[in-house]
Order: sequence, then C-alpha cells, then structure tokens
Amino acid sequence: MIKEITDLQGKYIYFASDFHLGVPSKEASLQREKKIVRWLDQVKKDAHSIYLMGDIFDFWFEYRHAIPKGYTRLLGKLAEISDSGIPIIFFTGNHDMWMFDYFKEELNVTIYRDPLQLKVGAQKLLIGHGDGLGPGDHFYKVLKKIFRSKLCQWLFARIHPNLGIGIANAWSKRSRVSSGGHGTEQFLGEDKEFLFQYCKTTEAKEHYDWYVFGHRHLNLDLEVAKNSRYINLGEWVTQYTYGKYDGNQFELLTFEE
Repeated sequence: MIKEITDLQGKYIYFASDFHLGVPSKEASLQREKKIVRWLDQVKKDAHSIYLMGDIFDFWFEYRHAIPKGYTRLLGKLAEISDSGIPIIFFTGNHDMWMFDYFKEELNVTIYRDPLQLKVGAQKLLIGHGDGLGPGDHFYKVLKKIFRSKLCQWLFARIHPNLGIGIANAWSKRSRVSSGGHGTEQFLGEDKEFLFQYCKTTEAKEHYDWYVFGHRHLNLDLEVAKNSRYINLGEWVTQYTYGKYDGNQFELLTFEE
C-alpha cells in the first residue's frame, strides 16, 4: 500500500514503537503510560502526523462489546490529538495484532497490518512494525498466519472476556519484557540482523531513502546503500526513543533523557 504526503508544511512526522503497556506490572505500566502521554503532549505542538509502530500493548484483543481494561490516559490523549486534526496511524505488532475497529471507530486512528510505502515530497520511506520480515524465524511466521486467520480470531472471541483476557495476560507474563530478558538485546551484526537483511534485499529491487521499523528493541541507524538508511526505533521500557522526520532528515531522539 502507498500513502503520499506532498508537503509537511514545516511540521514533523513522529514515530514511536514498542511501548508494551500492561507489563511487567500494573504500576510500571502506568508510569510508562503517563510518560507516553507527556511525550504526546510535547510532539502534538508541531506534529504533522504521529505513527505508532506496533506493540503499543503487550496484549490487545477486541471483543464485540469489550476491550482490555486500562490505558485510559493514552486512549483519551489519542482521541484528543485526533480530534484536533492531527492524523494518528497505528501499525499492529506481534503483541497487538488482534486490533480490529475500535481505534478506527472511537479514536479515528488509521490501522495498518503490513508495511506501508510512504512518499513525502521527493523521498520514499518503507515503514512497519517489522515482525516476520527477512530471513529465518519460520516458526513465528507460521504462528503469525494462524493468529491472523479469521478462524483463530473467531474461536478466541467465543471465550468469555474474563477468561480470554486472563489467559492472554498470563501469556504476556512470558514475554521478554515480563520475564526479565528485556534489556539484554544485542546487535547481532549486519549479516545476522533479519530486518537489516530485509532492507538490503528490498533495496536491491526498489530504492527507499528510509526504512523505519520497530520490533527489535534496539535503536539503530544503519546505512543500507547510498542515500538509504535503516532506522530501528527502539522501545519505551528502558530507552524511550522515538523518530522525528522533517521530509528530508530523520532523527532518533530520547524523551526526557
């Protein structure tokens, strides 16, 4: 899919990924949520648009008449910003792929499930969460197809929300954020970083000025080819990094450093 922006009118596009709200504890998640709201209050002053690049929640599932409890501050702030006329775009990640129409109907937030080609003036960006791209990780790729299937979603929706969300929250406690493995991510080298390899392979077929992804929990700025760079946005459990793009240059910044 292609989205085109002709002119940012002196404003910026902001990117952030991997908030993982809901873990590792209610208290820690709430403090992180308040920090995210402060960031949104800051960037809305000069934002052309805001892109949330997946895994905003460590778990999310929308029943027909119920959503996961909590996140009131974030949802209210997104509604306020959207109502003010600033577009908010949400990419589903591997932790919140079961997002359907609640954000669209209640918050006027656009949802994407796959990478998007974004044209801004003369530049081209390829953006998305990043899960399931590049070589390897075949087990997850199969699992992702199952979880994204209508049958799997229909079956889970048959479980009462008290039980279904309880099961999912228990599963979340096994994630890298909850289990204590978070913060140990290491850069594997250009030859082993699957998203970097994906960028290299894609660049050989079609040029992009910027590749912008999340998922890896590392803030990275790597050269893919001449006039082409791969940006990984990092996360908001320990790093609090985000992207700021003016239509020409892309900056990786840290909030409340």
